[in-house]
Amino acid sequence: MKLLLTSAGVTNASIRAALVDLLGKPIEESDALCIPTAGYGHPMVGPAGAWRFITGRSSTPMCELGWRSTGVLELTALPSIGAERWIPWVREADVLLVNGGDATYLAHWMRESGLADLLPSLPDKVWLGLSAGSMVMTPRIGADFVEWQPPGGGDRTLGVVDFSIFPHLDHPALPENTLADAQRWAAELPNPAYAIDDDTAIKVTDGVVDVVSEGQWVRLGS
Repeated sequence: MKLLLTSAGVTNASIRAALVDLLGKPIEESDALCIPTAGYGHPMVGPAGAWRFITGRSSTPMCELGWRSTGVLELTALPSIGAERWIPWVREADVLLVNGGDATYLAHWMRESGLADLLPSLPDKVWLGLSAGSMVMTPRIGADFVEWQPPGGGDRTLGVVDFSIFPHLDHPALPENTLADAQRWAAELPNPAYAIDDDTAIKVTDGVVDVVSEGQWVRLGS
């Protein structure tokens, strides 16, 4: 799977160019499925959050980029409809647009739905993550970012990549997201990490990691 792990969506031309490169064709010729699930697990996300994400009315550009088609893949519904219905939807899409919210909640439903098990069979699929939608691909998110408590507790996520992500670095509405906070957070993790602001994304192709940025970012840990 090809990954574009963002803090706040496709916020600038550099991130958009990286997305087009991963798709291998224009956005206007690409089909997307959006996954709003993570928002339901976070106490700061109200009932309008999923609607704004899906309809392109949020401040984090994802669904409104001009896709040829856009559908909704709600992970909490998948166990009740059968894999024979939803797996073809995923295979036919060019990109999965994954909303922010709570990463442990998202990881839980990726496992429960079967999507996590399907990912290794999708080498050409693009995963465009937003905040928690990016963090879910990491091995750990750190205790600071756990709001929804998974069965058994902990802060583990899917471990598709070997680094963690501290999003929204120095965001004016998040005074707890300073570089000093990120450094303290990273010191508690056993793996390397990146702190990225809302104009930064991490592109991962065939295990190769590239930082795409028109803003600020720092690599933390060993």
